[in-house]
Amino acid sequence: MALVHRVLYPQPIISLDDYVTRGGGKGIQAANQMESAQIIERVKESGLRGRGGAGFPTGLKWRTVADNLSAVAPTTVIVNAAEGEPGTFKDRTILRRNPYAVLEGAIIAARAVGADLVLVATKRSFAGEVERLRSAIEEIEDAGWNEGVTLTVFEGPDEYLYGEESALLETIDGRWPFPRVVPTFRRGLATAAGPDDPVAPALVNNTETLANVARIVARGPAWFRTMGTEESPGTMVCTVTGNTRRHGVGEVPLGTPLREVIEDVGGGPRPGRHVKAVVSGVANAIIPGDELDTPVSYEGLSAIGSGLGSASFVVLDDTADMIAVAAGVARFLAVESCGQCMPCKLDGMTLADHLAKVCASEAREHDYEVIRKRIGTVTERSRCYLATQQQVVIESILEHFGHEIDEHLSRTREPVEPHLVAELVDIRNGQAVIDGRHQSKQPDWTYNDRYSGTVPVELYHALTPPWRA
Repeated sequence: MALVHRVLYPQPIISLDDYVTRGGGKGIQAANQMESAQIIERVKESGLRGRGGAGFPTGLKWRTVADNLSAVAPTTVIVNAAEGEPGTFKDRTILRRNPYAVLEGAIIAARAVGADLVLVATKRSFAGEVERLRSAIEEIEDAGWNEGVTLTVFEGPDEYLYGEESALLETIDGRWPFPRVVPTFRRGLATAAGPDDPVAPALVNNTETLANVARIVARGPAWFRTMGTEESPGTMVCTVTGNTRRHGVGEVPLGTPLREVIEDVGGGPRPGRHVKAVVSGVANAIIPGDELDTPVSYEGLSAIGSGLGSASFVVLDDTADMIAVAAGVARFLAVESCGQCMPCKLDGMTLADHLAKVCASEAREHDYEVIRKRIGTVTERSRCYLATQQQVVIESILEHFGHEIDEHLSRTREPVEPHLVAELVDIRNGQAVIDGRHQSKQPDWTYNDRYSGTVPVELYHALTPPWRA
């Protein structure tokens, strides 16, 4: 099946005039003729689900936020553009090609939930995307599209947890990206609250989610459902990297078999090789090579025990050592854990250390027993999903490729280094550029030569973040 272009335009939209020429702006025109409840209902009927990872129904999220409006403090709409899931590059690609669709969707969301501020939360390191967004905002303001709604860009840190919904709000409020327990629709931005209300509600949506909104509002739910499946309507922008002929980003109808996604976006496996497994980010169980005909949809991937996530598919061929992959995933998540929940941090570090020892073919049966035990305890008292990711991904690799750990333990498998798992910096000329700095990042989030022995929540809690105004 050929790639489609509902959200990911084949060529960059260079100006607001260019966007309008290609049909942009019709969503805001339609929304301006509707009541808030009508906008929300249209998005709800479309079946649009969050494209940031969880897949939560977007219309239901909007309805929940609208039902929790404060009497004295306005709601804020936040575009989560803090992309950092290893293997994904979809949000930055969308922003590079067409920031106008994202901003139009965000303005419509603001109309729907009674917000007077749209804040695009991205990273300081995404310099090109920030420039594109600020230029697009200036054009939109000049055109008067955002009447009554302020548009702004927030540049945050590179930490993985910055993309977690509640940690994102903590960061915008001038603190470090340490997840909270209270839902964002109850406790949003303190910085946006009025003097009589310490907390204003917030609506947080992923970049790709909002890029779909304008056309849904303009064309209706039935149009949106002409692609995809009943439970997963629409399209998905997928990133394919790893052991493929090329690396890239492409948009496909939901329900497309994973095998076709790998072929259409990544050119298929390298010559003479076959797919051993696919890693769907670091939040879902791995997909074994004999499941490639699984539909890329929420229900399709869930049926085989995995998940769609942000549609980041890292393809591993028959040359890959899966225990090295497990060790790489464990290290990434252990380093990026904030330390508020000690089992997440300490058990995560233990998993990373012992899996690295297995990779080096230096482990004993006792090390494997420690790994099995820590997989079971790493999630205790966890306040966000990161610890569960450790458990889900590592457990799935051991389930499908347990024989490889046995071979390392018996010294019949060659020693290997842990696989580098880190966020993508860019995709250039069909080749993914992975953040190699992460290899020297310490568990305290510094890049010092030595680990301090403490955790980020203890080290940084009393320090003022550099992004705080």
